[in-house]
Amino acid sequence: MKRSIRPESAGPIGRRAARVLAAGVVMAAAGGLLVVTGGTAGAAVTCASPVFKRTFYANTGFSGTPRKTDCDSGIDENWGAGAPASGLLKDNFGVRWTVTRDFGSGGPFSFAAQARDGIRVYLDGVRKTDLWQNVSATRSKTVDVTIPSGTHTLRVDYVNWTGAANAKFTYAPRTSRDVDKVKPLVPTGTSLSYAAHNARFGWARGKEMDLAGYRVYRRLKGASYGGKPLATTTATSYTDTSLPRNGAVYYYEVRAVDKAGNESAGTADQGVTTADETAPTAPRGVERNWSMDEADDVYLDWEPNTEPDLAGYRVYRSTGKPVAVTPANLVSGSAPLTRTAYYGPLPQTGDGYYYVVTAVDTHGNVSAPSAASQEFMTRDETPPNETALNARAAESEAGVTVSWDKSTATTDDFAGYRVYRSTSPRPEGTKMQGERVGEYVRGTSFTDRAPKPGVTYHYWVVAADDAGCLGTPSVDMEVPVRGNTTAPAAVTGVTVTPKENGVSIGWDASDDPGLDHYEILRGTSAAGQWTYKPLIDPVTLRAWELTGTHHHDRVAADGEQVRYGVIAVDQYGNALTPDGGATVVDVTELDVSPDAGATPAATGAPFTSLGSHWYGEHSWIPWILSPEADEGGRRATGVNVYRWNPATHVFDKLTATPVPREEGGYWDTTLPQGTSSFYRVTVVFDDGTESGAAQTALAAG
Repeated sequence: MKRSIRPESAGPIGRRAARVLAAGVVMAAAGGLLVVTGGTAGAAVTCASPVFKRTFYANTGFSGTPRKTDCDSGIDENWGAGAPASGLLKDNFGVRWTVTRDFGSGGPFSFAAQARDGIRVYLDGVRKTDLWQNVSATRSKTVDVTIPSGTHTLRVDYVNWTGAANAKFTYAPRTSRDVDKVKPLVPTGTSLSYAAHNARFGWARGKEMDLAGYRVYRRLKGASYGGKPLATTTATSYTDTSLPRNGAVYYYEVRAVDKAGNESAGTADQGVTTADETAPTAPRGVERNWSMDEADDVYLDWEPNTEPDLAGYRVYRSTGKPVAVTPANLVSGSAPLTRTAYYGPLPQTGDGYYYVVTAVDTHGNVSAPSAASQEFMTRDETPPNETALNARAAESEAGVTVSWDKSTATTDDFAGYRVYRSTSPRPEGTKMQGERVGEYVRGTSFTDRAPKPGVTYHYWVVAADDAGCLGTPSVDMEVPVRGNTTAPAAVTGVTVTPKENGVSIGWDASDDPGLDHYEILRGTSAAGQWTYKPLIDPVTLRAWELTGTHHHDRVAADGEQVRYGVIAVDQYGNALTPDGGATVVDVTELDVSPDAGATPAATGAPFTSLGSHWYGEHSWIPWILSPEADEGGRRATGVNVYRWNPATHVFDKLTATPVPREEGGYWDTTLPQGTSSFYRVTVVFDDGTESGAAQTALAAG
């Protein structure tokens, strides 16, 4: 199994950056810090039984959103001391396997589990195995379980608290004769066909895991089944080539047998009347018929059959293979064709059609179908039946809303309504001239949120199917758009709460019908004058467009006096300003910054740049050093990193030895969460001296 490599592993900055980008992390400057966002795992996964569905959790309580979900054909993992999946740590994770399957008649089974640390096995929610302890060695346990017949669910929970991790689980039926006394279920889905004097008897495969095979029995009408089977097979069908050709009726049944020798009851009788005539051979050459382009008509020909009692041919058509030889698919009429060719129209439905031909003799015997023709493609020229009835349009602060009544007619391939907008009326006989502003609308209304003010628009609605065919358009609706120049009202209920890792802002939801999003402004004061800057979205690098009613501004808590404003913005960009009525609230940040006089002193260090970036549980302190030698000729050989400890009021040295300058940065893997961390970074020269410190800070958690 491949192991994920964590971005905090040792290595040059180039390798670290590549790993961060590979994990889908996006970085952008905001307020002097580097903010990191990442994707979330957990797309919906479906695993076909008996494959297990496997989910990974970043905790041992199997709570929250799984970090990864996939399918696992068997439980046999050895992650060692590594993490089991990308986004997980090597300790304190959980893995859950589940599978629901049909056990047929059930019976005695053995469950074998082994793990280091904890493993539990459940059958239909009832715990059967419990090895649940943080251990340093692998433990094993095998239990015997009787599983009732039918469908049941197995669940295996595994957790790793610390140390190496491995897990294995198998389940299997116990098949010794003195243990297994449960008969298999009676086979289902039996079918019997008769052609060319042979009877083909088929059935569905049983669900028992200890199934050994099947015994097929045959009897003449009026007689009983003997003790000896006609045949024993592991397949799900048997072709009887030994039937007499005497027109008599014969019956068949099949019984399932398991590995312990238990035999099921027999299936219901399936009878066949033998015939003394042989059906014609399947016509040949049909598979050579094809068309290069989309066809309006089809012409087929094939080689003639040579049977002396041949009555003719029948032609069948369907949109898939194999072509079922049924009355619904018959296109050549009830009377057999006496020629070796067929010509007929193709329905223009956009489907591909296949043809087969059967031969019929004068006794009514029908051959097997020929090989299918190549696919004949058609165009979908059938418009949908849906119509936007009683359409109307009106402007409000939300934009121009087009509404209509539900259609009384429906179509299987209906894809949704399209809404068109134009500055001129829809020309008679056209459906899609204009700008398409709405598509795949399944309901009965659509709002064009921001049409240009001062323009008169014409709207109409038309249904579309999967092939793009358009139905009957609605009436043309003329709307002079006035637009909206009024900003949404001031946001109410604004609260700001200083935290050790920034400031949390909350507010009441705006009820403005044209509301598009919220923006947050952060204000700082200089000489009594407040200056505001919007909080920046690290993905778009523009003002953060928020749709919720809460946001956490992750900034280092250094006791700064700031002011936050929350403004509502409508679809036209109208919004209040702090000087024009927007709600603003003053707050003093908490101060967890270093004490005055703490060492190493922040007197400066020869860095061209120094930063600090938060990556979830760790931080990255990147630097670019000034030229290799200073004015005194000293050369920088390494870097020391210190972090302020508010409990002891000293800077803890994080680097046991100086980090080589070419590393370009330092990973802090012991970063405290939920607070602000202040770093001081110094340069070590080749003569053993150490420079003053440069300071950087970040908020985490």
